[in-house]
Amino acid sequence: MPLYEYDAYTKVGKKVSGTTDAPTQSAARERLKGQGLIPARLKETSASAAASGFSLSGLFAPRVDKKTVIVFTKQLAVLLKAGVPLLHSIELLEEQFEGPFKNIVLSMQEGLKGGDSLASLLAQHPHVFSNVYIQLVRAGEASGKLDEILERLREFLERSAETSKKVNEALTGPLLNLAMIFAITVGMLVFVVPRMAEMFAQMNKELPTATVILVSISNFVIAHYLLLLGGLIGSIIAFMQWRATEGGRRALDELILRLPLFSHFSKTQAVVQFCQTLGMLIESGVNLSEALDIVTQIVDNSVLTQKLKAAQDNIIKEGKIARYLEETEIFPKMASYMIKTGEESGKLGEMLTSVGHDYDIELQDLTKTLTAAVNPIMQAILTMVVLFMIAAILTPIMQMNDMSGM
Repeated sequence: MPLYEYDAYTKVGKKVSGTTDAPTQSAARERLKGQGLIPARLKETSASAAASGFSLSGLFAPRVDKKTVIVFTKQLAVLLKAGVPLLHSIELLEEQFEGPFKNIVLSMQEGLKGGDSLASLLAQHPHVFSNVYIQLVRAGEASGKLDEILERLREFLERSAETSKKVNEALTGPLLNLAMIFAITVGMLVFVVPRMAEMFAQMNKELPTATVILVSISNFVIAHYLLLLGGLIGSIIAFMQWRATEGGRRALDELILRLPLFSHFSKTQAVVQFCQTLGMLIESGVNLSEALDIVTQIVDNSVLTQKLKAAQDNIIKEGKIARYLEETEIFPKMASYMIKTGEESGKLGEMLTSVGHDYDIELQDLTKTLTAAVNPIMQAILTMVVLFMIAAILTPIMQMNDMSGM
């Protein structure tokens, strides 16, 4: 069973820290609440996370795409809004799905018949339903407005999926250029250069330096292709494993924040993730402490996450969010000002959602700018590689033609 480290506050405001074990993070949070504590930070310990990486439950967890979850959320919201009871709604939805998700819906039916809440049943499938999703459903059940919150959640999921799609589409171009550079280089070295090398050998003439270098590289690749292939695969695996470690991820995130354009992109993405999610949680009735605990876990950059967690304690103690968000140096002054306005007007959730929407538009513009900056660089590299190879191959041929024409 996973072990979670926590920082929490007692009812009199005293901060306490410790560990607790539970099947899921939501279950751990509920256990702390049962002990009269308000969780401020809840994180699976590194030892537990490492062990869970080899668990059979994680290996064979059902794989469900985001689109299926969005369809489920949309249809459930429609049924509940039409006045259909929750259990009957789930029974109707069971017929709409196949595969692993159908089994999940069936397990929901059995749990609801046994008196379990929908949120607790969703928490049994953390690989399918995020912590944000579970907490919003819990808030909807508690307020009696589950249909409204599910509709809001559906909009949030669709907006997040659309943003991710646009970012991925923007990155496709540079990745394709990189793949093309690799394919052309390998193809030339393995199939074209060796044949030209045989012809050059028959010339019995001194070859240009570029041609000598190209032929030498080609010979080395052909003679040691198994070693090179193994080294490439091993390097990729080693890099992925290193990146999965806390130190590796932090090192890469720090590197990203040192690159001007990428730093601005990463910070803007953090603002969008933070504001959209926190705004929706607060508007749905989730208390600020729990909402912050959830939001600080979904920001992609670990360095920025650490800054937000450092601000979290001060925000919970004093209830002042705009001031401490500005101190993180992540949020632009305009964003901080708008959030402060939301605090003072009593419309914090609404203002956070508005800020998230505005900066989501900026994020999409940044994505286009980033692509526009990277694509020419990749194309320039591709051009230089091709020109070098063409020059290395054609130069001795042209020299030979000049000599034959004399």
